[in-house]
Amino acid sequence: MAFGGAWRGMVGTVKPTKGSGSLEELIRMLPEGVGVLPLFNNVRHGSLEEFGSAIPSYEEKIAELAQDGVDLIHPAGTPPFMLLGYQAEKDLITRWEDKYQIPIFTSGSNQIRALKALGIKRFVGIGYDFDDTAVVDRYFTDAGFHVLGLERLPGHWEEVGRLSSHEIYRLIRQAHRRHPDADGVYIQGGKIRMLDVLETLEQDIRVPVLHPGVATAWEILLRLGVHAPRTGYGRLLADPPPG
Repeated sequence: MAFGGAWRGMVGTVKPTKGSGSLEELIRMLPEGVGVLPLFNNVRHGSLEEFGSAIPSYEEKIAELAQDGVDLIHPAGTPPFMLLGYQAEKDLITRWEDKYQIPIFTSGSNQIRALKALGIKRFVGIGYDFDDTAVVDRYFTDAGFHVLGLERLPGHWEEVGRLSSHEIYRLIRQAHRRHPDADGVYIQGGKIRMLDVLETLEQDIRVPVLHPGVATAWEILLRLGVHAPRTGYGRLLADPPPG
């Protein structure tokens, strides 16, 4: 398939849910000439049972995107792959890349790469996908990071997108104050709407913030060999590290 409008490259993405807003944010962050071909799974309630059974559906859609001839594939959503564990996820990515002959990165592998690129080794995190944050702690600990604390956002999984960016800012400031020795902040989950305060947050707490959507945009550009710095989204896009 020819992608005339995507003359700098086309990324196929498999989103875990419909309508979270993260796809629209990603498209806005990418420059002209980089296209996004989205497919969707149908996670509705954010239960571990739903996430744990989603891998076969991801592979079906990866096969479809590979047939379409995209340049890069991004199966999005941290929970399904974090539940596998760090090493099992790495093995799965390798198997898929060998099978479909297209570069693939998950949300988890992307966040590990971005954390390292930002020089973050000890972080405090905030998110909403897991009632038991031990899953996230174990994943990043196995990847070589020191997780100082992980805090869950208030409210039900379906309602997280309704929290205001100013409330998210306040909660992250509180979490960082409880762990002042953190050299970065990790944000888990694409439903969180806070891009409008991300740069201000980094300026105020004086450490880098790993936002999942920004990290995705950064790696897409890195993988496609596109250099297109953007201000307003924090240091990862303003001054893109080489990764």
